[in-house]
Amino acid sequence: MARKLFGTDGIRGTANHHPMTCEVALQLGYAAGAMFGNGRARSRVVIGKDTRLSGYMLEPALTAGFVAAGMDVTLLGPMPTPAVAYLVPSLRCELGVMISASHNAFADNGIKLFGPDGFKLSDEIEEDIERRMAGSPALAHGTDLGRVDRLEGALGRYVEALKSTFPRELTLQGLKLVVDSAHGAAYRVAPQILWELGAEVVEIGAAPDGFNINDGCGSTSPTLLRQKVIGEGADLGIALDGDADRVVMVDETGQLVDGDQLIALIARYWHQHGRLNGKGVVCTQMSNLGLERFLADLGLEAVRTRVGDRYVVEAMREGGFNVGGEQSGHIILGDYATTGDGLLAALQALAVMVEQGRRFSEVSRAFTPLPQRMRNLKVPQKPDLARPEIADVIAKGEERLNGHGRLLVRPSGTEPVVRVMVEAEDETLLVAVLDEVSDGLTAAI
Repeated sequence: MARKLFGTDGIRGTANHHPMTCEVALQLGYAAGAMFGNGRARSRVVIGKDTRLSGYMLEPALTAGFVAAGMDVTLLGPMPTPAVAYLVPSLRCELGVMISASHNAFADNGIKLFGPDGFKLSDEIEEDIERRMAGSPALAHGTDLGRVDRLEGALGRYVEALKSTFPRELTLQGLKLVVDSAHGAAYRVAPQILWELGAEVVEIGAAPDGFNINDGCGSTSPTLLRQKVIGEGADLGIALDGDADRVVMVDETGQLVDGDQLIALIARYWHQHGRLNGKGVVCTQMSNLGLERFLADLGLEAVRTRVGDRYVVEAMREGGFNVGGEQSGHIILGDYATTGDGLLAALQALAVMVEQGRRFSEVSRAFTPLPQRMRNLKVPQKPDLARPEIADVIAKGEERLNGHGRLLVRPSGTEPVVRVMVEAEDETLLVAVLDEVSDGLTAAI
């Protein structure tokens, strides 16, 4: 059975439209509750959410489904996705749920699931959940219904866990940092962690109202952060997305430092200190060729996967790697976390800067990236890239590059778009191929 509800990162869509409805959330609670509760007494699920208005709708629907299936529910309130992943095994839960559409606009929402080990569920388990959702719900007996409580101090647990990853002998004292929480799930925790580690913190994107999440701020819109860093004379800036599982940073000159550069920075430092496992890192098809060449110069391998942090994590676990991530800022540090954690990655980058006593611009430019551009083409539905007319457009683009660059065409797993990425040393060739392939695909789709 092919998955119809689950994409590359859970279930996602426009709130109050299929599949982001109360009915689907309730069915998901029934199915996942029966599957993970499995009739065990006092089995438990934790539920976190970001700051979207629709979280108030989806949270009780999921809760009702889990309770009806016999699972106890612990509500966390607004909480970063990596915090939910951390708390699942910490609290000995069978399941974790995050209600978030990550970097998407407020009108969207999503549901991500984590297993008892804190890792995202496999494709096979998600398919099993969908099969259960299509059938009659397996409801608990009336005397075996679950209970609901709220975990007070959940944020404090996550704060202490993250602070423990920062070297004890170091401090952020004397640094002025700007942090943009995207009006999202980390609006309280991000400034708190940085301040408790000693920094002077300037907050932006920290006043959520249910509608402004990711709106002109956060990791996908870092212009405001760049301006604030320069205007405040700050040492650097940190931009998270709506659920804080990704990060980009800005140096003291206002220059953007993306996920590829952060991966290179952390991987080199860990390699130099004998901490890098697997003799390389895991990245995706979108990662810049400059990162791959940089790692090769260090004698390290760049293992590429499909786009999506879950696929990065799978490759890391299979190959014994402890550093991986995406250019977009999903960075997974396996020594500390089971999923992408923007704050964790920022702290590790800060540790390198502080220990070396250098400016962020001096430590964060590990390699010179090849020119790379991406274009998003809106589509009514996910296209079949193997269709002859589409495959022909892609083949002509690759022929035009003639081995002097890379072309990647992929449907997004979270939005109704097809992403076209072209990378080449010759920027004139890059632009020409990007235009030709984009125009050809628009006509073919």
